Amino acid sequence: MRKIFIPLILISITWAVPTIIPTSIIDINGTVKDMVLDGDNLIVATDMGHIEVINTINNKKIRDINIPDIKDFVGDVTPARVMSSDVINNKYLLLSDSGKSGYTNLFIYENNLTQILSPKNKNTIIKARFIDSTHILLGYLSNEVSLLDLTTKEEKYKVQLSESKFSDFALNEDKSKVVFACESGILNLVDVKSGKILKELKGQNVDNVYRVDFKNNIISGAGQDRRGSIYSASSGRGSYITGDFLIYSTALSPNSSKVAFSMDEKNNISIYNRLSKSKIAILKGQRSTLNAIIFKDETRIFSSSDDSSIMVWDLK
Repeated sequence: MRKIFIPLILISITWAVPTIIPTSIIDINGTVKDMVLDGDNLIVATDMGHIEVINTINNKKIRDINIPDIKDFVGDVTPARVMSSDVINNKYLLLSDSGKSGYTNLFIYENNLTQILSPKNKNTIIKARFIDSTHILLGYLSNEVSLLDLTTKEEKYKVQLSESKFSDFALNEDKSKVVFACESGILNLVDVKSGKILKELKGQNVDNVYRVDFKNNIISGAGQDRRGSIYSASSGRGSYITGDFLIYSTALSPNSSKVAFSMDEKNNISIYNRLSKSKIAILKGQRSTLNAIIFKDETRIFSSSDDSSIMVWDLK
């Protein structure tokens, strides 16, 4: 009896990852250095000595808050670079450079502008966020964490986390914990009230972590080593997704089911299912190096880079 062998043909179907372009672009007066979301409003820090408050329903500017110009190292008068900003209960925070030996200025705006810290304090602070209306968390270039009391203008604590240079920090939703990133690749989970290090998260990044996010007990890190790291804040266990270029920015969706990383040299934003690590969308259209990504909800995303535009994206 003659046997007939029929070769088994394996058919592989590859689903294309959808490419998404911005639904709108918000123009800003100056290069965007930082932004936070407060309800329907974006608080945008610029290098032109001011912050802009943008209503995201109509993409219109509703407030502009300016700080004094500074003198640069050659004595020329120039706008101060606002490096970090935040808002709570209609009170605005503006952290800026001073033009003097790398020291920083810290202002609070509530009906009028009040200076809290100046070069006389000799602080090199990189990032600041409100904890409540009277306390601000500070991240120093030296990778120190500090809690500033606005009523006394004194620091309740100042803790050195490591000898590595500070990169970024991100607070959890109730602002009880914060994760600090530095050039070593190790992330420190810190108790905000005391400054105590609760946990070291390591093993997923081996070089500088540029940006971090912290949502729903999950932490993501954007690494110079082309690794997008993902950690559980409770267990400390982690994993990573490999990119094609230095990863400058990251964000988690509110329920942490999605994670965003800037994964290539074209500044495209890759959106992943966090659990399966499968890529579900690519956001194309960013014009320069990313510095912030924010999920407003599970489908709406804002992103900024080293230019004067904020991109608005919709995953629907």
